[in-house]
Amino acid sequence: MSNDLPRRNVLRAAAAVGVGGVAAATLAGTAEAATGKAKPAWPGGKLTITKDSFGKTSAGDAVDRYSFGQKGRLWVRMLTYGATIQSIEVPDRWGRVADVHLGFNTIEEYQALSPYFGATIGRFANRIAKGQFTLDGKQYQIPVNNGVNALHGGPIGFDKKIWSTEVINDHDSVGVKFSYVSADGEMGFPGRLPIDVTYTVNRRGELRIHYIATTDKPTIVNFTNHAYFNLAGEANGEIYDHVVVLNADKYTPIDATSIPLGPLPAVAGTPFDFRGPHTFGERIQKADQQILNALGYDHNWVLNRSAGSPPSLAARVLEPKSGRLLECLTTEPGVQVYTSNFLTGSFAGKSGNTYRQGAAFTLETQHYPDSPNEPSYPTTVLRPGQTFDSTTLFRFSTR
Repeated sequence: MSNDLPRRNVLRAAAAVGVGGVAAATLAGTAEAATGKAKPAWPGGKLTITKDSFGKTSAGDAVDRYSFGQKGRLWVRMLTYGATIQSIEVPDRWGRVADVHLGFNTIEEYQALSPYFGATIGRFANRIAKGQFTLDGKQYQIPVNNGVNALHGGPIGFDKKIWSTEVINDHDSVGVKFSYVSADGEMGFPGRLPIDVTYTVNRRGELRIHYIATTDKPTIVNFTNHAYFNLAGEANGEIYDHVVVLNADKYTPIDATSIPLGPLPAVAGTPFDFRGPHTFGERIQKADQQILNALGYDHNWVLNRSAGSPPSLAARVLEPKSGRLLECLTTEPGVQVYTSNFLTGSFAGKSGNTYRQGAAFTLETQHYPDSPNEPSYPTTVLRPGQTFDSTTLFRFSTR
């Protein structure tokens, strides 16, 4: 199947929901059709990288911050705590730069308050039912931290570790390779697991995330980054007017505890059909049991891609007022789209404004939730001699 969506169907769907012609044509994948000619990328400055201190954790561990990319084009700040994205600065269609990622100004806030803002997630992204799985006839127990289930690797996942670093700086990209070794038995997972996650920015306005991991015992792995995006700008209103296309014919329904029900039904005829452009908010208040289970969108979409193929389209999201466009490409089989349903306004972010429901969306590229307990899903088992190798691209532009 093509990695893109038929332009005619996209335009027809856009007309049905009232999406403007520019937005519709852009989300069909053709800048020329949207504007009459391709809009040049903001040139930005040269690729650079700097490092400064971000304080110390409550345990006294030093945290560094790396800032890298092209000022005026794509500028990323990351912390060694959790290999965490702190900010992403990109221009709008007039060249005005804004931070489009939720986060905090201090390490104390990240430790006390963060709902995984920008963190690298592991060993197992998303949920494992009751924290239990069986591998090669042996049952393992992960500490539960999300009701009765284990979420994002348990209560002390990769998001709470200090990662070692190596600077990447070549002619076309700049960034950081973050490294961590997860011990055998950490959070109940078997096997010693060295992992490298490399975050780089290139001259094409892409943030590239490349995961590499090996193991000395059979284990399970599922990694992602938990970036929270608002393309209008951090703490600049809700994301319900963002226009979305997802390259997925199926999705993963969940029970009341957010564990998949097993079958992978078609999105057609449901509020989960984003094959043509729809805004996040258009159907989020539908009396649909899946919407009710998650208080909005917090589901895995089954991407239209072939295993082993290069990174292909997962999503396009356009913020119509600013013209900022985010495209997500990945080698992963799924993407978890979450509309910040559980932000309650109980804390403030970088700008001093509170984060509430709908303040951001995520595109968590991943294997499906609870895969170890669903044999029909793509496997998350990693064995000695194998290498887990996965790539996700976040591409920023304007229309």
